Amino acid sequence: MNYRSVAEAARLWGVSERSVRNYCAEGRVEGAVLIGKTWHIPAAASKPERLNMHDDTPKDLLSRLRAEKAAKLRGGIYHRVQIDLTYNSNHIEGSRLTHDQTRLIFETNTIGGAEAVRVDDVVETANHFKCIDMVIDSVAYAPSEAFIKQLHSTLKSGTSDARLDWFAVGDYKKLPNEVGGKETTLPENVPAAMKELLARYNEEKEKTLDDLLDFHYRFERIHPFQDGNGRVGRLLLFKECLRHKIVPFIITEELKFYYYRGLQNWEKERGYLRDTCLTAQDAFRETLAYFRIEP
Repeated sequence: MNYRSVAEAARLWGVSERSVRNYCAEGRVEGAVLIGKTWHIPAAASKPERLNMHDDTPKDLLSRLRAEKAAKLRGGIYHRVQIDLTYNSNHIEGSRLTHDQTRLIFETNTIGGAEAVRVDDVVETANHFKCIDMVIDSVAYAPSEAFIKQLHSTLKSGTSDARLDWFAVGDYKKLPNEVGGKETTLPENVPAAMKELLARYNEEKEKTLDDLLDFHYRFERIHPFQDGNGRVGRLLLFKECLRHKIVPFIITEELKFYYYRGLQNWEKERGYLRDTCLTAQDAFRETLAYFRIEP
């Protein structure tokens, strides 16, 4: 009998290698053989059907997120996204909270551990949870200046930055700033640059992953806010993936260097950022497979 490797079956069936191994371990691939630690899959084997779920259980990601959010369900995909997206996006920007502390804030509105923590880290974590809810609630709508400013206002509300008159929480920056050692759009030019960016992006209704990444790159190059641009940008990216039925992804600490390299080199080599996000997509597909959600 001819056999395929797990990698070959994953490519053929359009799923992650972990999903293929899970199919085999659950006995759902007829004739699959485990030799040592490696599964061998009959060449004639077909992708297993999804396990039967209750008819009223949402099978797509957005519907499941909305249903679990409304039900305040613990331990589902909504719970996972809230904690993982918040922890990783904040951690990239310097938050010192651990994943467990982030989870405790979401689950119990308390902070664990004996070590001192920065108040802003706690406030911005709680605020980020609200931002994710805003993203889920607004998926049907194209991004607008008003929504982007609202995200920023929600993220930075109650922080030490919000007490500074010049910081302009929920509004465009008043002072020039840099990102990655590169100059960004000057404050007086930001309103026009944002209008142009959104008009260009919203002109085409159908989007590819590259379209979303190009929007993300150009948003970060404008850097419209005094601080919080990375987190607002990644929230918008997650939202647009949901809106255009593209598998979303979370940039983790392990991918941080490659993510920044991709942004810095986007105009001359798109493959860096694209490959980084595709890697993150693969990880998110495994999460979807675990929760039995159609990718």
